[in-house]
Amino acid sequence: MGRSMKIEIDRDLCIGSGCCVAAAPRVFLIDEEKKALVVNAHAAADFDLYEAARLCPTVAVILYDEATGRRLSP
Repeated sequence: MGRSMKIEIDRDLCIGSGCCVAAAPRVFLIDEEKKALVVNAHAAADFDLYEAARLCPTVAVILYDEATGRRLSP
């Protein structure tokens, strides 16, 4: 794990595809509303978090640098 990241899910965009869960299963889960939920933002390597954001078909996974607040992805 590298930099500390804040992960945000845009629940209006999320369609519950599960791509984020496949990329980082200890970080994300799909809840009863069929939307992604962050359960442990620090449970995966940065690569897996970037992969989760990249794979999201609706670009609902948003990553920020926790120290600076700068948006990292997408």
